[in-house]
Amino acid sequence: MSIFDGLPISREKSYLREELSRVDESWAAARFDSLPHVVHILTSKDREGEVRVLKEQSDVIEEVVDEVVHAYHGGFNKAIQNYSQILRLFSESAQSIGVLKVDLAEAKKLLGAHNKQLHQLWYRSVTLRHIISLLDQIEGIAMVPACIEKLIAEKQFYAAVQLHVQSALMLEREGLQSVGALQDVRSDLTKLRGTIFYKVLEDLHAHLYNKGQYSSVVSSINESDDAIPTSAAITFSMNYSLSLSRRTRSPNNDLGDGTYLNEDGTMDLHENGGAGARDAKNPSRQIPMWLSDSTPDEFVEAMRKSDAPLHVKYLQTLVECLCMLGKVAAAGAIICQRLRPTIHEIITTKIKAQAGRLNGPGPGLGHAALPLATGLHNLKGRLESHQLLKQKRQNGVSVTGSLLTTSPVSNVMSPNGTAQIAAKKLLDSILDTIVRIFENHVIVGELLESKSSQQVNLNTPNAMAADISWNHDSDASHDTGGYTIGFSLVVLQSECQHLICEILRATPEAASADAAAQTARLASKVPANDKSDGSEDGLTFAFRFTDSSVSIPNQGADHGRQGWRRSPNVQEGYGTGAVLPEQGIYLAASVYRPVLQFTDKVASMLPEKFSQPGNDALITFTENFVKDHFLPTLFVDYRKSVQQAISSPASFRPRASAAFYTPSIEKGRPVLQGLLAIDSLAKEVLGWAHAMPKFAGDIINYVQTFLERTYERCRTSYMEAVLEKQSYMLIGRYDIDNLLRLDPASECLPNALDQFRESIASDAESTGVEMELSKILLDLRPIRQENLIRDENKLILLASLSDSLEYVADSIERLGQSSSKAYDYVEENTTHHSRKKGEPPKDLASFAEEYRKLAIDCLKVLRMEMQLETIFHMQEMTNRQYLDDQDAEEPDDFVISLTSQITRRDEEMTPYVADVKRNYIFGGICGIAANLSLKALAEMNSINLFGVQQICRNTIALEQALAAISSIDSEVVQMRLDRVRTYYELLNMPFEALLAFISEHGYLFTAEEYTNLLEIQVPGREIPADAQKRVAEILSG
Repeated sequence: MSIFDGLPISREKSYLREELSRVDESWAAARFDSLPHVVHILTSKDREGEVRVLKEQSDVIEEVVDEVVHAYHGGFNKAIQNYSQILRLFSESAQSIGVLKVDLAEAKKLLGAHNKQLHQLWYRSVTLRHIISLLDQIEGIAMVPACIEKLIAEKQFYAAVQLHVQSALMLEREGLQSVGALQDVRSDLTKLRGTIFYKVLEDLHAHLYNKGQYSSVVSSINESDDAIPTSAAITFSMNYSLSLSRRTRSPNNDLGDGTYLNEDGTMDLHENGGAGARDAKNPSRQIPMWLSDSTPDEFVEAMRKSDAPLHVKYLQTLVECLCMLGKVAAAGAIICQRLRPTIHEIITTKIKAQAGRLNGPGPGLGHAALPLATGLHNLKGRLESHQLLKQKRQNGVSVTGSLLTTSPVSNVMSPNGTAQIAAKKLLDSILDTIVRIFENHVIVGELLESKSSQQVNLNTPNAMAADISWNHDSDASHDTGGYTIGFSLVVLQSECQHLICEILRATPEAASADAAAQTARLASKVPANDKSDGSEDGLTFAFRFTDSSVSIPNQGADHGRQGWRRSPNVQEGYGTGAVLPEQGIYLAASVYRPVLQFTDKVASMLPEKFSQPGNDALITFTENFVKDHFLPTLFVDYRKSVQQAISSPASFRPRASAAFYTPSIEKGRPVLQGLLAIDSLAKEVLGWAHAMPKFAGDIINYVQTFLERTYERCRTSYMEAVLEKQSYMLIGRYDIDNLLRLDPASECLPNALDQFRESIASDAESTGVEMELSKILLDLRPIRQENLIRDENKLILLASLSDSLEYVADSIERLGQSSSKAYDYVEENTTHHSRKKGEPPKDLASFAEEYRKLAIDCLKVLRMEMQLETIFHMQEMTNRQYLDDQDAEEPDDFVISLTSQITRRDEEMTPYVADVKRNYIFGGICGIAANLSLKALAEMNSINLFGVQQICRNTIALEQALAAISSIDSEVVQMRLDRVRTYYELLNMPFEALLAFISEHGYLFTAEEYTNLLEIQVPGREIPADAQKRVAEILSG
């Protein structure tokens, strides 16, 4: 782009642009240097041509200049005219300013002349304004007492306190102190200060114990908020300053009832349309009802923005009122005085109300009907016991007769009895009420402590009658009149401890072993005339607390007028007997869990700075009581009951309520009375362990002790039945014990043998075990009668003892599983108040195994006894000569005796053992009888045809007797005894027929048994000399 492009050249002379474009731009440089051009012309070959070109360019530039001048000539003229006009206007302005200066000088002279007169008028107007302001203030203050009384009647306490404080400050202003007409107003305000204080304190007292209009019980119903508020809900006002700031007092300060105090002292009367009206469209940010007439300030704004529950806001408002009145210490002292009697009254009232509900509504009954509850509960307990006895009485035999006599507690006081349920329900209800009350005390205690240092000391007591030190921080305690969170917790736990003592029928002095030591320690810390309820290092409440006697100067008349007289210490009981069927030490089980939950709730509510070991005094007392009193009593009482249960003559006397065995205890399982009683006592004792998981280890140890004693008693009964008997000595032999374990019949025994038993590979191995065991038993012949158990009652006792031991073992296993769960629960839920973990209890499964082993020994003895009894009878075969000359119609006498004994014992044992166990007891008879019958042939010298028929008849009789036993497989019996008959019937065959049989059925009998067939003398049968050799060749081939 060329520098000449912007020149105003007309279209007619557009050629000038082309000419200009040929001009070198160096000619238009800001600093033109002509030397290069001169040198260029001088050195050029055509000097004249170069000069001519320069002339042409000069002409073009001149022509362009003419065009530019022609184009801008009109604009130059107009600019000159404008400059002339501006110059004229400046000249006229200078003239006007000169005139104005003259006028101002004249005005200044006139004002100076009237200055003194204006100053006098201004001073008069200020004086009149101040007089009018004082008159307005006097008129407004005269109306304040009536406004305060109206606000008090409407329970607008904060507005009343605001108005009182502002009016009191106004009366102290200069100019109003000397006004005589305001002396009555000052007197009225002084009286109203006391009235407001006691009204606020009365409402605070009602809300502390959830009896007020905005209490947590009511608000929780409206807001559906059951959660316990923590200190976080009230911390927003902890650092709030009670003194009104300058920003709060200006520009307007409300005196209540629509009266506002201006900054200059005047009062305006208008409708109160503060933040409540502005926030009417936002319900979540509305001012609470009790602050609707209050002057908006920092506290009201904080209440409006707070998300705390309604009752917390109201408690904060009441404490704020006390602080503005300078009555924090006085309020704290009165709360301290009334705390214990109020709690006692609340507990007593709650118990009476519950007793009234139990009795049912009735006109005209009143308090006279309350004692009837005890009788109704006792009658209910007796009816329950009677129904239980009637339910478990079958066929005229009571299976619970011993239970009712051995249990140290009644059915009502049992772990799941009505007394336990009623006590837990009562204590849950009362402790829940105490927790809600303590929640309010935590809120108020923190507020009073935070406000005590900020209060305006207006008519605050200068001295106290006693040196109150409820908490470790004595200064804070004095500032709040002795009231602290720690003090309220001590008193609440003290009353709960006395309630628990009444339920347990325990005196406070007996509740702790170190009561005297604690009392002495406290006496050394506290002055003799100081009866404070506080203590250090975790009180266990071994003595009755007394309230501190606090006197507040200048408040005695108000105390009497307002009805706040200190109530005497209430020493009477709570009347728990009206709602509990029974009272006593065993109710500690129903007390423990409510107290544990109460302690956890209290610990979660306490601010962190108040957390100290002494706060869990109630659970410490309860745990110490359980450890030092309840557990020893429980052990002694149940040990005595166990001893009575196992030492009674009827404890180990078998009784059957039905002709057949039933596995259900409800339907009459014939468990021995002693073991049934022990099982019930063990379950009952473990019921106490479930109620108090922390002490489950100790209680389970008690159960183990009882089970050990019971086992020793069962072992004694077992030994009395089997002592010096051959069956007992045989099962103790190592070889026989191993064979019994390998015997397939042992599979029906309880699980105690599973870890020793090996699986049987084949029937051949099973037969080998049976043959080996039979050989050992048959080698014991002759069996003597004195070595057998001939007393049928002992055999029935062993059968019943075996089943009873197995029943108890199964029950112990179930109890062991539940007790381990209870112990795991306490290990997983050990809280801060647990001093140490209990020792892990020994596994009850080991006791169950011991009981099972003894039950198995009983069954082994019975099985062995029946096998020895069979050998004892069948061994007569070897002493008898089977050479009868005629066919007998009856079996041998020893067979008849054996079969009748088998039938009789089966009938007697049927009600006491299950079929599978009877099969084990009687199942060994068939095998031992068959083996003995085969082996007896070798011990005979001769036998004839009638002798063979007699032996076959004996086997048939034995088969019939064994087949009559329902639990025995008759096919197996028939197969084994058929083998015996087949064996003896071979004696009737000729030798050649016998060889043919051996060649076809050589596996049926052993080579020795075939040899015995050849060696015995049978009349009429001829046996060649090489008979044994030929039989051996057949068997080997």
